Amino acid sequence: MSITDNTAERSVYSVSHLNHAARDLLESEFPLIWVEGEISNLARPASGHLYFSLKDESAQLRCAMFKMRNRQVNFRPENGQQVLVRGRLSLYPARGDYQLIAEYMEEAGDGVLRRQFEQLKQRLHDEGLFTATNKQPLPELPSRLGVITSPTGAAIRDIISVLKRRFPGIPVLIYPVPVQGVEAPPAIVTTLQNAGKRNECDVLILARGGGSLEDLWAFNDEAVARAIHACPIPVVSAIGHEVDFTIADFVADLRAPTPSAAAELVSPDRDEWHSTFVSWQQRLLRSWQGRIARQRQHLDWLYRQLKHPGQRLRERAQRLDELEQRLNLAQQARLHQQQARLDTLRARLRGHSPAQRLREIRLRLDKLRHDNHSAVTAILLQQRTRLSSLSRALNAVSPLATLGRGYAIVQRPDGKIIRRSDEVRAGDKIHTRLGSGQLDCRVETVHHPQEKS
Repeated sequence: MSITDNTAERSVYSVSHLNHAARDLLESEFPLIWVEGEISNLARPASGHLYFSLKDESAQLRCAMFKMRNRQVNFRPENGQQVLVRGRLSLYPARGDYQLIAEYMEEAGDGVLRRQFEQLKQRLHDEGLFTATNKQPLPELPSRLGVITSPTGAAIRDIISVLKRRFPGIPVLIYPVPVQGVEAPPAIVTTLQNAGKRNECDVLILARGGGSLEDLWAFNDEAVARAIHACPIPVVSAIGHEVDFTIADFVADLRAPTPSAAAELVSPDRDEWHSTFVSWQQRLLRSWQGRIARQRQHLDWLYRQLKHPGQRLRERAQRLDELEQRLNLAQQARLHQQQARLDTLRARLRGHSPAQRLREIRLRLDKLRHDNHSAVTAILLQQRTRLSSLSRALNAVSPLATLGRGYAIVQRPDGKIIRRSDEVRAGDKIHTRLGSGQLDCRVETVHHPQEKS
């Protein structure tokens, strides 16, 4: 076979054609996948896209996340950060780079949990669940201590060991709960609610031994935090080691770095209490001894002051006689004083007696009565004289006097006076008033003045 013939049988691709074919093959054969790795070679150009590599212990993968997608990332990616990326495999034809086109990114492992922890912590802080004014004080000496923890864990053993050493007289009631896994949060919430309703203890310890962030995650649950906040009994959190912090630590009334430290905080020191009791016993003994001594001295003084009853009776009788004499003298002096005052008032009363005043008023009244009678008599006489004069003048012009001289007053039945003959007709009834008496008449004939002439 010649070289020319061999060349004709070959299928030759251009670089661009091959890269595009490889890209199409990758994008069609691989579905949407998740990849976990550490970010490296992160670049943020002005376009807003993200370019980075995902690597593990032995390999790395180039990635690109375009602007419209990375806007949905709710954290800021950084080199060295462990992340989970969802995307599609592809190939950049211009350089032949095999890469992952990322569509979604989230923190992996502790990073996600830590972010959730901070978000919940901030939200509960804003609601006031961490406020110091909401914290309940612990009892100085609990009558019973409740421990919410795993009954088989090291935490309960540490707590009981410390209580035996410090104050073994405190009863301990264990509320068994799982302290890890998905079943732990609801069990802890229910136990806190039941402990609050039963009110069997003065203080509660919520305890767990150390572990990773995932191991302690049950105590970062929001429902657990709200149950601690709502519990009417003071709650001491004792989760993990001293460097471990959970949401329960911030909500609890008191945070202990370890379960052993929690037992130290809720229990008094037996030796200190014993020393205090001894000190108070000594102070009480000294107080009573001093009081007994003072009472004994007072009793001695009273004994010295004590006298025979006969002597005290004689002294009382003499005192009674003195008081009786003073009372009599005081009564006599008071009586003389009142008698003198009575005499003075009598003299003043005589000077202001109403009898003389009444005599003067009576004489004046008699004079006024006489003067009034004389004045009335004079006025009556004067008025009588004037009345007689007026009566004579009235009689002179009175129509009665005219009637007495023979004249009469003629009236119609309706009382109208008839002055002319033409005011009546024959047959009319008329009333005639004379100087003495009256006449009812009927007109027989009417004579007019012109007929007479």
